[in-house]
Amino acid sequence: MSGKTTEIKDPENMSAEPRRFAFDYSYWSHDQFTENSEGYLEPSGSKYADQKVVFDDLGRGVLDNAWKGYNCSLFAYGQTGSGKSYSMVGYGSNKGIVPIFCDELFKAVEAKRINAGADEEYQVTLGMLEIYNEQVRDLLNPKTISQKGGLKVRQDPKKGFYVEQLTSCPVNSYKEIDNKINEGTRNRTVASTNMNATSSRAHTIVAITFTQKTPNETGQSMTRTAVVNLVDLAGSERADSTGATGDRLKEGSAINQSLSSLGNVIKALADLSTGKKKTVVPYRDSVLTKLLQNALGGNSKTIMIAALSPADINYEETLSTLRFADRAKAIKTTATVNESPTDRLIRELREENARLMEMLKQGGLSPEMAAALIGGAGGAGGNNSANSEVEEMKKQLEEQVRKNQEEMENMKKTWQERMQENKGSISANMEEDNKRQEDRKVIPHLWNLNEDPALTAMVVHFVNEGTSKIGNKKASPPAEITLSGLSILPAHAVVTNKNSNISIKPMEKAKILVNGQRIIKDTQLHHNDRLLFGANNMYVFHHPQDEAKNIKEGKKTETPTFDSAQEEIAQKAGLMNTEGKSADSDKMQDMILQEEVVQMLQLVNEANAMSEELDKKVKFEVALMSPQARGLKDGRTAVMVKMISQVNNNEWMWDKNKAINRKSLMQEIYQDFVSGEENWDVPKEKDPFWEPSDQEILIGSAHLHLMSLAHAFDIEETLAITDYKGKEMGHVKVTCKPCTKDYKDLGEDDFVDEPNEMIGKDFYFILKLENCRGLPPNIAKSRCKYKHYTDDKFTETNEVESMNPDFNFEKKYKQTPVTEQYINYLKDGSIVIEVWGRQKGDSNAGAPSNSTVASKGAKPAANNATQQKKPDNKVNNKLKSTPAPAPVPAPVVKEDPKIAAELDSYKKRTNEAEGKLGSIQDQIAAKRKNGQTTITIEELEAMLGGNVNHTRNENLGENTSKACVIQ
Repeated sequence: MSGKTTEIKDPENMSAEPRRFAFDYSYWSHDQFTENSEGYLEPSGSKYADQKVVFDDLGRGVLDNAWKGYNCSLFAYGQTGSGKSYSMVGYGSNKGIVPIFCDELFKAVEAKRINAGADEEYQVTLGMLEIYNEQVRDLLNPKTISQKGGLKVRQDPKKGFYVEQLTSCPVNSYKEIDNKINEGTRNRTVASTNMNATSSRAHTIVAITFTQKTPNETGQSMTRTAVVNLVDLAGSERADSTGATGDRLKEGSAINQSLSSLGNVIKALADLSTGKKKTVVPYRDSVLTKLLQNALGGNSKTIMIAALSPADINYEETLSTLRFADRAKAIKTTATVNESPTDRLIRELREENARLMEMLKQGGLSPEMAAALIGGAGGAGGNNSANSEVEEMKKQLEEQVRKNQEEMENMKKTWQERMQENKGSISANMEEDNKRQEDRKVIPHLWNLNEDPALTAMVVHFVNEGTSKIGNKKASPPAEITLSGLSILPAHAVVTNKNSNISIKPMEKAKILVNGQRIIKDTQLHHNDRLLFGANNMYVFHHPQDEAKNIKEGKKTETPTFDSAQEEIAQKAGLMNTEGKSADSDKMQDMILQEEVVQMLQLVNEANAMSEELDKKVKFEVALMSPQARGLKDGRTAVMVKMISQVNNNEWMWDKNKAINRKSLMQEIYQDFVSGEENWDVPKEKDPFWEPSDQEILIGSAHLHLMSLAHAFDIEETLAITDYKGKEMGHVKVTCKPCTKDYKDLGEDDFVDEPNEMIGKDFYFILKLENCRGLPPNIAKSRCKYKHYTDDKFTETNEVESMNPDFNFEKKYKQTPVTEQYINYLKDGSIVIEVWGRQKGDSNAGAPSNSTVASKGAKPAANNATQQKKPDNKVNNKLKSTPAPAPVPAPVVKEDPKIAAELDSYKKRTNEAEGKLGSIQDQIAAKRKNGQTTITIEELEAMLGGNVNHTRNENLGENTSKACVIQ
């Protein structure tokens, strides 16, 4: 970044010219800073822009325009983790634009009030909402957060879109507005945990309405109003990086809909600004774009912050964000001062209400409009549709009347009267907040960890002297510490504080991890211990006395973070090494792998908890697949998720992107379930917990080494098929037979002593895949596929319906002429044979079993398992009187004599080979014990029982080594 220019280079092509983008400001805040004694990050170099610089450039302009009566909007866009929330909200001493704006606003208001006349008033009200999954939540009213379907968005002919019944709190000082914002953030934290919603996928809007009532030159009371929207948008990850390309269920869900709509709106507005007059701006496509209509293309002065990640792995995301911002800067808005005589505003509202009341008397619409609507619908179905639309219009009109009446009442009241009405609740909230802060200094407590730093430490539970029960809202009697969310039981744990010695004991079946390890008995807690309750309630234990003791003894302890706590869980699960992270280039891939493991482990924990509560009969595991297990010579280890049916043990493997996509869809279903929605139990084709059994899966792979072909020897192997864990899944029989030009057998003189002798000659061979044996019993059909040398496409056998399939496949190959590269391939390379199959039977994954069907629209039962519907008594009587059906005899399966003989022969050869291997290992151990380091050929032959094929040694010449070194 240099001046107003931002440059970006492709890490895959550093020699190419960088892409340059010009903006009003470009800030660098990645490094060149130091932390002072108060925790503020201040510049240590010329590049770093601290929070003060950003506010002076951006926030100060918003503040000045609000005083002039302009609507203002400031929104932050960028991928998760790029610093949007840091710029908007900040943390600790590094306050962002929102808190600094509020502080500066009230400083100026207080200064004005000192010399204000009797007719002058300065009013500030606050609203705070969140948009998640196209549903609006009022963060200042916890009762509506879990409301089914969220709050309604209505449209006013003059003011545009607004949220119905959104709380608007009058505030009179910075302390009060700060207290309210913290309250909203706490409610947001609790709601995201309860609903298992990902905070980074939600948009947060802080709406501050600033009203000035002052007399003009003639003494007439004038009202000047500015609405300031401060918007922290959800992470802007592109669909192909967080969703699954190729998944049968697309993430074209509501979670990503709003950002896609925002992009479409900005593109349309940019087109309009370049003269494309026929462009339609799709504001109505999402809740977000409806509420931002004024900010984007109407009466508002608007600033956009584009937050970027400097990491090279985020190049595509960063480039996408820069392009988005570059398009947005072309948009032009027309802002006007919102100033009118107070009496006129009241009169206009009164007149509008009279008009609306008259319309309501006529059925919600003027007679002409109602007739046109009903006449245009046509037919019985059309009449029903028209009637429902009329009813909806009536509701909107009634809401508009209520809203207008409320505005008139507020205008008639003095600011002091409005503040007096709210004084009690504001004072109580502030006192409670102050008491909480003081108690944290002396009472042991738990404080929450969240992936969003802005939501961390917002929820506090005190551990008072004595015994405290921990449980969900269904606990009876109520628990002293109430938690909500995935896998939290009514009676989850008991925490004991005895003379400042704190211990926690899980109740039966309760899931609690302490420092990454699951506990099953009473466990002592220490300062900064990390606790995970259920699947997604992460807390840190704070012990003030232990902390003071550590400081006195000079012990320095780091404050845990969400990332460090998740890494600890992954380490204890054996999915991460315990070595410290390094920034060396050779460690970068390991760091990326560890981050992905942590991310997938958290995803799997939540998916398992949702599956259990919804009774989906599937479980999930993290799977690490090496490049070799995926048929590659080298590359990165892939972090994948395995879904296992608990009905028939069928398995499916999802890549990371597909797993993230599926989890988003699972969250939608779970939120509908918790909210009591009737349609949460979707058909299996739309169920993210379900996969069809006939979907082809990778059973495993076998590696055929080709060294013998380099000497023109036959290869006849029965190769082990191993899965990604190295577990044996069966065997495949393969032969490679070198041959003449017309694919006849070679003569005795055609063998090659030195592979390089083949260079420049023509080489022919036949590869046969004869059969697979011993595949898993749940495999109904299977086939093999592989690539040879420089093949671009796989060579595939036919699909055979058997767990012991006979493929009888062969393919003829020729290399004309043989090159040195081909010889090296034969000597060092291998053919990776992938075995794919389709599983038997249709999995019940994605649908509750008949014995425990979860009630549609029901909330989780008291023990957090799904509730069961009570059958009708008549049905019960019928069931009792109906005799049990006779057992169905198992089908008789005739065994193929040929296959049985082959399997018996194979078992004998395997046992014999294992015996010889054991003999070799014993001899090696004995020689090592005696200090010997070599084994002669004769000794090796003796160990193998003398059954050694001498033909190859003779053909290789007399230089064959007579001894091997023991490593």
